[in-house]
Amino acid sequence: MATIAAARLADRRTPGEVFLLDRPLFKYGAMAMGVGELFGDKMKTAPDRTVFLGLLARVMSAGIAGAALAPRGREGAGAAVAVATAVPLAYLTLAGRKQAMARIGQTRSGLIEDALVIAAGMAVVALSTRSNHD
Repeated sequence: MATIAAARLADRRTPGEVFLLDRPLFKYGAMAMGVGELFGDKMKTAPDRTVFLGLLARVMSAGIAGAALAPRGREGAGAAVAVATAVPLAYLTLAGRKQAMARIGQTRSGLIEDALVIAAGMAVVALSTRSNHD
């Protein structure tokens, strides 16, 4: 969501129509939450991403992102695919993160995970959005 919000702030449009992405409070809030997540998951007290509130946030952000990146008129399908992907990936990536934490520690594994997620998110959003001036 933070990557999509940043793209919208850079005057790029998503294929799907999601009115929330045009609200400054939502765009800046999504970016702040993204930054908070980057710092939060390095803390020893951070809960697993599979706790109820973590999954709820994942479902909501995946649904919005999937709708925004889907072709216009297919936003519902895009949201459904994104949610159906995000939930099992939460469990899979948690297992991988726990293995990495045992080998290289919480902070290093978190930084590597963040780099991979940010790069993938930027690539998907860059390939899926267009400039409003095109």
